[in-house]
Amino acid sequence: MDSEAVRSFVRAAELGQLRHAADELGVTQQAVSKRIATLERELEVRLFTRTARGVELTLDGQAFLPHARSIVTGVDRAVAAIKPGSRALRIDVLGLRSAQAVVLHDYWRSHPDTDLDVVTLRVNDPRAVVAAIQAGDIDASFRTITDPAALPREVRMIHAFDSPLELLVGPRHPLAAARTLTPSQLRKHRIWVPGIAPRSEWAEFYDQLTTDFGLRVDAAGPHFGNEVLLDILAESDDVATLVGARDRYIWPTNHDLRRIPIVNPTLAYPLSLIFLSTNPHPGLRAVINHCASLTPLPGTVWLPSWPRTPHHTADDPEPR
Repeated sequence: MDSEAVRSFVRAAELGQLRHAADELGVTQQAVSKRIATLERELEVRLFTRTARGVELTLDGQAFLPHARSIVTGVDRAVAAIKPGSRALRIDVLGLRSAQAVVLHDYWRSHPDTDLDVVTLRVNDPRAVVAAIQAGDIDASFRTITDPAALPREVRMIHAFDSPLELLVGPRHPLAAARTLTPSQLRKHRIWVPGIAPRSEWAEFYDQLTTDFGLRVDAAGPHFGNEVLLDILAESDDVATLVGARDRYIWPTNHDLRRIPIVNPTLAYPLSLIFLSTNPHPGLRAVINHCASLTPLPGTVWLPSWPRTPHHTADDPEPR
């Protein structure tokens, strides 16, 4: 089995578009398409179906994906065994438009020679992320284990940075004209955050947020994607949502959506970085130190209960 065909399949599955996979792999879209077609003929199944937005895994593709990741990881380990540091530094983020991805992109822009592989594991249970780190599937992940005592001894978690929240509303919303908002001004308004996964770190975050400020956070309904959410906000006169200040969102000009900072206190989501204490990749230390160099949030900041210790650098990677 051609390992590069398997790698192309994995990246296409993670990114959802053959073009994006081709860009990351440094080949043409046609080359990626041919590799995947050859792999499908060899396996005698269809791995993808095409959609208006790219490609989606078939049931066979979903079944094959974890095994394909293991194949790619095995090849990378084999290369790393004889050429330490020769493979890309692989870091998991919650989404390619998330604050973590934006920070990594800023780091890469200032260090363009860095061989960086940004992935999304698409799992909600942080224990699955820890397992992927232990297995060597990824080098690190921007996730949080809210009970650090539950971490295996060889796994470290450090504070990366805090992401301030903004209220995102359409032009008809009663708060649309505000330049800033305080948490108390949000209390009577519906804040829709669909698809909060049980047992995820963000489920605990929103539980604490609603308890401390009496907010009305509605998680009803499945999350059909940011495009659908933004369409609904643009037409609504009573629905808002919360987004990170660094998160990237793109919407049509006629949506006229407003991103409003929340202050006094600033509501912030704490982001951590998890990795093996024995990880030998030479690029990991630089990313950790880049996060440590980010400017702290000014003024009074609200955080959930779990971040209690200051940022550590790669020279002192103690769990927080």
